[in-house]
This record gives sequence, C-alpha cells and structure tokens, in this order.
Amino acid sequence: MAVYFRGMTWEECAAFTQAMARSGRVLDWAAASPGGPILDKHSTGGVGDTVSLILAPLVAACGGVVPMVSGRGLGHTGGTLDKLASIPGYEVTPDLDRFRTAVREAGCAIVGATADLAPADRRLYAIRDVTATTDSIPLITASILAKKLAAGLDALVMDVKVGSGAFAGSLASAQALAESLVTVAGDAGLRTVAWLTDMNQVLGHDVGNALEVHEAVDFLTGRRREVRLHAVTSALAREMLVLGGLARDHGEATGPVERALESGAAAERFARMVAALGGPRDLLERPDLHLPRAPIQLAVTPAVAGIVAQVDARQIGLAVIALGGGRRQASDTIDPAVGLADMQGPGESVGPDRPLGIVHARSMAEATEAAATLRAAVVVRDGPAGPVGPPVLQRIGPMG
Repeated sequence: MAVYFRGMTWEECAAFTQAMARSGRVLDWAAASPGGPILDKHSTGGVGDTVSLILAPLVAACGGVVPMVSGRGLGHTGGTLDKLASIPGYEVTPDLDRFRTAVREAGCAIVGATADLAPADRRLYAIRDVTATTDSIPLITASILAKKLAAGLDALVMDVKVGSGAFAGSLASAQALAESLVTVAGDAGLRTVAWLTDMNQVLGHDVGNALEVHEAVDFLTGRRREVRLHAVTSALAREMLVLGGLARDHGEATGPVERALESGAAAERFARMVAALGGPRDLLERPDLHLPRAPIQLAVTPAVAGIVAQVDARQIGLAVIALGGGRRQASDTIDPAVGLADMQGPGESVGPDRPLGIVHARSMAEATEAAATLRAAVVVRDGPAGPVGPPVLQRIGPMG
C-alpha cells in the first residue's frame, strides 16, 4: 500500500524486481537451446490481441529462440494461456523438461509460469489483488520483469497498449509504464525496448479464445491477415531480430520477417509447437475440426447504416466476459467457444448486409445481451470516415 501511494525510485524498483526474479529458479538455455538468441515479447494486455500466437513462431522461423512465459486473462483483456487452452490437448503449464523439449523442437513455446519461476511474484500479486493495489507502475514493472529475468532471456520487447481497451488509457500513462519497464530491465542487464501500440479498437477481427486461435491460424497460413494486426506483429518481430543481433536494423529485418510468413515457415513452427505441447498435429489444416464452436451465431446489424467512427474496446472485452469468455475473478471458469467474430473497425462500412460483428454464444438470451452491448460500444455515422490513427504509435528505447 505504501508503494501504491508513494511509488518507488528506479533503484528501489530494480532491486525489488531482481530479488523477486531470484526467489525461485532462473532458467539457463545453454544446453536446451537449438542455437540463437533467447528472445521474448510481453504485452500489457489488449482486446483481440493475438500477436503472441503469431509472433513467437515468426521470430523462431527467423532464427530466434522464444521461450515465452505468458499469463491468463483477468478483466476485460484476454490472456494468451486461455487462448491456447482452447486447443485440445495443449498443455499450457508443462513441467520444465517438456518446456525445454518444445523449445528445442519448435524454436518456441508459449506456456505459463512454472511453480518455481519467480514464486515471490505470485505471493505478492495475490496480496495486491485483494488490496486493490494492482494499478501501480513500480509494482506492475516488477511483476512483469521478475518472470522475464527468471526466464533467462537475452532481450525483451514490450508491447504497451494505449487506449480504451488497455490498462493505460492515455499516452502519458503508457509512456510512464514503458519508460519504467525499459529502465528497470536495463538496470538488471536485460536489453529491452518498448513499443506503444493502439488499443482504441479491437486488434484483428475476432475476440474470444478459440476464435482468436482460429484468427492466428488464418494469419499464419495466409488465409486472412488483418492490416493492423500485421503492422503490430511485424514491428515487434523486427525489433526482436534487431535486439537479438539477427538484423542490423528494422529495414534489414523486414525481409526475413515477411519471407517467414509468406513461405509458411512461421506456420510450420507454430504447428511444431502445438504438437510438442500435446495439441493436434493437423490444427493448421483443420482448425474447424479441433477448435470449439458455440451453438448460437447472431449477426449484429447497426441501428443505422454508415461508417464506423469509434469503438469502445473495453466494452467489447466486457461483452466477451459476460458471454463466459473471460474472468471477473481468478477462480472463474472460461468458455473457450464464445466471443465476437468478424468485428468491423473504424473506417469500415456497416449496414443491413454488413453487420458490426457476429456474436458466438451458448444461448440466444446471452447472444441478445451481447448484441446490445456491441451496438452501444460502436459509434456509426453517416458520411465519410475520419482519419484512422496508426496501430503503432511510438518506440521507447533505453534512452527514452
């Protein structure tokens, strides 16, 4: 509580972070790694954010090694582990031996933290959760970085979301968090760069665990690639290659990133990762066979035809929680099949034949309620669309 109200100096936060990282096991990838720099990315949380599912195999296909330790969702933003848990058989919390094996076989593995990885963070986070002190930049910084330091990384890229669907609603608060993360990580010897990315609309087209996995599969296989999702993923991938010494600059990194996507090399790494962690070997070829699907699909038409002018991404996330696709508290059970698909963003036309989105629900009553929330969250105007802001906003390196 004292930290929540009084804050910490950089030095205090760095010491706190490093002590939490050393409270359990610190991983060493020298024996298990297939070669290449040990790289990772962490997001502060967004709505429809499937970047991790695409980014880890993409960077692995470019020569990086990505042992990505992710978390579950709580609140209106989704959790990467909940998305992966919608894949039948995928073990989201494997033991360390299986984690190492998956990294060796696929070049990447996205899993949850093991019990002996920064255990002090779990204890302290539980205290913060019940004392309403989670929204503290020093405590958020320490919680994120303790697990990353314990994971034995060479470099880290942070995706700090900004906007209605993010923890940081304003650019100033996102900048403060990014600078804290970059500074404290640097003090601990971990090369870190933060990118601020827009979360004032859904990233991609789908929100909901199995729906987002399907979108990631479609992206990797080239069946469907939403422009903003592509822009954010590519920017983070290029940064990871530069930090890892696999490219001299972003320009040089562009070619390998796009070739890994277009050649199918990134998709092949994803398939290897899923299989190594117990999932189906043909998920890329037959996602509809394996991913759960809700029995009700309701197209949500707008009250009036026009152009989408604004989206309240937070309300979209809350609508998915109400459907059962997220948690209000840590003990809640998630329904992986529900969510909102084919969402239209700012600048896109909507009308009777082009819905705002499609609700996937267990019952018509729940679908109708979610449809009402969706209509209230989207502003539609008659007339030309205004300018749509870029998805990638700002880079913050060690010098600010």
